[in-house]
Amino acid sequence: MRSKWLNDIKVPRKIPPLFLLLCLLAFGTDPVFVAAQSDAAVRVEGPVGAENGRDAAVARVVERLEAEIRAAMENGRIPSMTVALTDREGELWAGAFGESNRWAATQASTETVYLIGSTFKAQSTIGLLQQLELGHFRLDDPINPYLTEFQIREEQGFPVTFRHLLTHTSGLPAAYGGHDVWGETVPDPLPDYLRRSLRVEGPPMEKVVYSNLAYTLVGYLVEHFSGIPYKEYIQERVWAPIGMNTTAFQPTPSMEERLSIPYAPDRRTGELAPAGRTKADVWPAGIVYGTVHDQASWVRFNLGDGSVKGGRLLQPETMDLMHSLQFPSFSGGRMGGGWGYDRAGYGLTWWTSTRDGERFFAHSGSVSGYTAFVAGNRTRGFGIAVLTNGNRAHQHLVPICNLALDLLAEEFGESR
Repeated sequence: MRSKWLNDIKVPRKIPPLFLLLCLLAFGTDPVFVAAQSDAAVRVEGPVGAENGRDAAVARVVERLEAEIRAAMENGRIPSMTVALTDREGELWAGAFGESNRWAATQASTETVYLIGSTFKAQSTIGLLQQLELGHFRLDDPINPYLTEFQIREEQGFPVTFRHLLTHTSGLPAAYGGHDVWGETVPDPLPDYLRRSLRVEGPPMEKVVYSNLAYTLVGYLVEHFSGIPYKEYIQERVWAPIGMNTTAFQPTPSMEERLSIPYAPDRRTGELAPAGRTKADVWPAGIVYGTVHDQASWVRFNLGDGSVKGGRLLQPETMDLMHSLQFPSFSGGRMGGGWGYDRAGYGLTWWTSTRDGERFFAHSGSVSGYTAFVAGNRTRGFGIAVLTNGNRAHQHLVPICNLALDLLAEEFGESR
């Protein structure tokens, strides 16, 4: 059970954060850095009982990070943001800024629910790689021989492999197929949608084309190989072992009570306005909801070797493969939002990059009115998760994540 430090604390801007930290230390209270977003409260959490030196170091990181958070919210027109920092052993800090519902002036909390978008893709990949480890296929096998209900069309002698599917080099199109949540249409069952839509637009390995359709097929393949309904499989074989208990394809009633409103600029006026909620034909590619604590748990799993409490989801070599650049010929640019250092490109789903011999990973998620970002330094064992109800805010979240990882490395060196 997660212990809380302080909640719903309002701090006038005229009180310096370090002064507040010293006051908390002086009165024997667990130290935490607290700051206000405009006149709103910032909700924060962190581990109780940690050593004072560690607490103070986390506070210094958060103090320096807060300026970047505020700048991102202002420049990116982001109504609310939740952020969590983690190392390999556990969550170091979590905070919430701004309003999850502007009309009701609802303050965001670290338990606020957001759509996590394509940060889910790598979670789905875990399910497929588990089937790989069970011997159901090999990464460089063509996919079509494994498909019995339909085929990938227009391959023309250039078969799509599983590795192509997981690196956006398959030639499959982006795809989406949106449906209003309260509209009169709904996504088709996966086999029906794939039977209708599964067609390449060019040969594999010609170029990188970010494909939601590819990850819809990933979802189908997990179900096909395992014999377990896809949603059930992810819930029981991926989320539950990692401890992601507030992540769902459809928000539960208790999650819906904490659900943030998505916002995007009005097309006519440019003013920030509520955005419509959507379902999608490609829902296994990222129509998923969760909290920043669960996202931090997901990042923390990826800082390790595939093990979880009481067991293992992937073998260490498979975990390492997932975080390794697959095709150097498609590396060297920048990923979404400008993320990346040296040799940025795709591992198996994850964006990967190196800097001074250290290995980094990241991925974003974006659906109208929501932007998410997760990132980690696998070498040092630090990570960050960010959830927002801001629209297409990738470029504003990348500096936050880069700075956070550098500050954690500066203060701690390496994970516990």
